[in-house]
Amino acid sequence: MKGDQELQVIGQAVATILGRLYYENGGSSKWLATVIQVVGFPVLLPYYLLSIKTHKTKTQRDGKTTSLRNRVSVYAVLGLLVGANCYLYSIGLLYLPVSTFSLICASQLAFNAFFSYFLNSQKLTPIILNSLLLLTISSTLLAFNNEESKSTKVTKGEYVRGFICTLGMSAGYGLFLSLQQVAFRKVLKKQTFSEVMDMMIYVSLVASCVTMVGLFASSEWKTLSSEMENFKLGKVSYTMNLVWTAITWQVFGIGGTGLIFELSSLFSNSISVLGLPVIPILAVIIFHDKMNGLKVISMILAIWGFTSYLYQQYLDEKNLKQSQGSPTRESAEAEVSSAQSK
Repeated sequence: MKGDQELQVIGQAVATILGRLYYENGGSSKWLATVIQVVGFPVLLPYYLLSIKTHKTKTQRDGKTTSLRNRVSVYAVLGLLVGANCYLYSIGLLYLPVSTFSLICASQLAFNAFFSYFLNSQKLTPIILNSLLLLTISSTLLAFNNEESKSTKVTKGEYVRGFICTLGMSAGYGLFLSLQQVAFRKVLKKQTFSEVMDMMIYVSLVASCVTMVGLFASSEWKTLSSEMENFKLGKVSYTMNLVWTAITWQVFGIGGTGLIFELSSLFSNSISVLGLPVIPILAVIIFHDKMNGLKVISMILAIWGFTSYLYQQYLDEKNLKQSQGSPTRESAEAEVSSAQSK
């Protein structure tokens, strides 16, 4: 599980930085930046084939089957949602500094908890409500932080557009995770390794088709050759940027898939948010983003909100173990102490 956490954090941070490098050095196609986020899913196939033997017994343990029509419906709906989220992500990353963008993305955890309350019967405890409030305030503060990117002049209107799109993407991602849980529980009716991987691959396939249609329908594909010619770091760097962006997004996906399989999509999202504070630090070093007081306060509130959420997850897990009769670490230590005293 530790390896999955590292893959998710590293994959997300590197993919976001590479995405911004694309824009900073002359890239301008929002649809190409969108396609790159999902089109790399074929690299998951070797991982799938190598790992399926490890999870074979767990996968074959459940004999329930789901109709092809229901599967296609699930993959289509989630694929369309992923495609839309990726496009909003590309717009937000274009108009906002990386540090601001990543801090707003932390609100996805609040949206995930909000949608899970209605779709997955997630309890909104005082600790969760505290987390939602802090994450909401953290993102709202950045709405008043109008600033310019290092290489491009961003107008106030573009900043607002980027802020709204990033917030919309966070809401969409939170909804995606909640719907994913509903699909596993009520439609697919199991959450085995093969089911999780099938969902990742087929949802990415749908999202890739949708975003490719957007790329050609927008006519942005016509400017790609000149974009490569004029890329500040050269043609090779242009190609490598796109290739490694696609690969690192799939590394992020592999880490997230492992966490979903071993624990839950909610915990996977928690780890995703945990990695977000790393990105502003990298943005300050690489892009020389300004870390003003408002951003610092926003980061502190985001980390505080995440910590509250993670603490609630710890309490829920502890209570679940107690209800199932599985001794927690504290109870086990108490039993050992009692035995030693006797």
